[in-house]
Amino acid sequence: MIRVLPKSLFGQTLLILLAGLIVSHAVGSWIFTADREQAVRAVGGFAAAQRIANLTRLVQDAPREWRQRIVTASSEQMFRVSLSAAPTVGAGTDNTPIADAIRSFLVEQLALGAGRQPVVSVSLAASDRFDHPHIMMGPGPKMGGGYMTMQAGFRGLSVAVPLTDGGWLNFVTALPDTGPAPSRQLLISMAMMALIILGVSIWAVRRVTAPLSSLAEAAERLGGDLNAPPVPESGSIETQRASRAFNTMQARLRALVDNRTRMLAAISHDLRTPLTLLRLRAETVENPQERERMLATIAEMDAMIGATLQFARDESLAETPRPTDVTALVQSIADDMAEAGLAVTMAPSAPLVHACRPAALKRAVRNLLDNAIKYGKTAHADVRATPAAVEIVIDDQGPGIPERDLTRVFEPFYRVEGSRSRDTGGVGLGLAIALSIVQADGGTLTLANRSEGGLRATLKLPM
Repeated sequence: MIRVLPKSLFGQTLLILLAGLIVSHAVGSWIFTADREQAVRAVGGFAAAQRIANLTRLVQDAPREWRQRIVTASSEQMFRVSLSAAPTVGAGTDNTPIADAIRSFLVEQLALGAGRQPVVSVSLAASDRFDHPHIMMGPGPKMGGGYMTMQAGFRGLSVAVPLTDGGWLNFVTALPDTGPAPSRQLLISMAMMALIILGVSIWAVRRVTAPLSSLAEAAERLGGDLNAPPVPESGSIETQRASRAFNTMQARLRALVDNRTRMLAAISHDLRTPLTLLRLRAETVENPQERERMLATIAEMDAMIGATLQFARDESLAETPRPTDVTALVQSIADDMAEAGLAVTMAPSAPLVHACRPAALKRAVRNLLDNAIKYGKTAHADVRATPAAVEIVIDDQGPGIPERDLTRVFEPFYRVEGSRSRDTGGVGLGLAIALSIVQADGGTLTLANRSEGGLRATLKLPM
């Protein structure tokens, strides 16, 4: 399933702002359209009312024999005028504010006096047809059956004005609609405002979320380097508090590791003094077999103390990453071990330069090869590149590891049952040290049993 919504805080915040911008523009356009429509209708109605008032005064003041000619000459396709003995207009039922304003304006302009009121019908609602009877004057829009027909999309204004001689002057006109609401100028102005608001929003959101991105990057670095520089305490108050808390946490972790290293160094010093005394006393034991067993036990204890101290010291050291030919590095380790008589081989591989900590990586690879030799008799290394990572694969021909122990063997001092013998040696820290080194570079180290037999260790360093 394709994820539509963005995952980042920047994308989500920007999406919310864009949604608000679209809604606000839609509501603003609707309000503008409604207001524009009302304004256009009002202006059209007032203009028609002014024309009716002027023509009424002209007909009223003209001699009786001239009235019909004036009416005929004033009648147009969309503005019909007629004389009749009775009003041909019925009182309108449209009581909207605009219709009431047009009626009031017309009455004010006519100023007929007491007892003489015009009959006004204002229709502002759109209809399929706007018909008015008894208007049969001259050419005009569809005329048939005594009706003048206005096509859809028009609003009507009908007025019957009483004359002083008892006759009525009738007017029928159509008020044009507002037409398409989103004009070109409106669309251009809205597009310009949207671009400006979008640009400002992107700048503002980026400014707010940038400290959070720095904090996330610092959190990722913390897993590999406790001595990384602190996060700048910038941005909003909440971001500053989070950065300050992160820097405090990093300082406490660094102090915790340093204290542990100093404690282990002190313990090592305190333990090696009695171990030295025990070794001297064991040398005086007359039974050769008992003396050898005692010295071997003391040597194993001394190795455990040294390996533990080295494990803690390696976690606190900070080696600067630099471009390194990983293929050449692994090849040099394999050659050294092969010259020492160990069954270590390596597949031919092309040079592969990658930014890493060469000394730490060299120790991790050596520990993996040592582990393969001790428990699998042989070790075969291969270096390959994938689009996402540099892979170092080490295979052996041993019995493998039970599935339940594939992850537990990375725990310090944990050893699979059956490998706790003096023949294999070790104290259970080789894989733990290798995993710590790889994770410090942001990589992964996994173990898997091969289908053809043996164990495969895969070390991946991200590109």
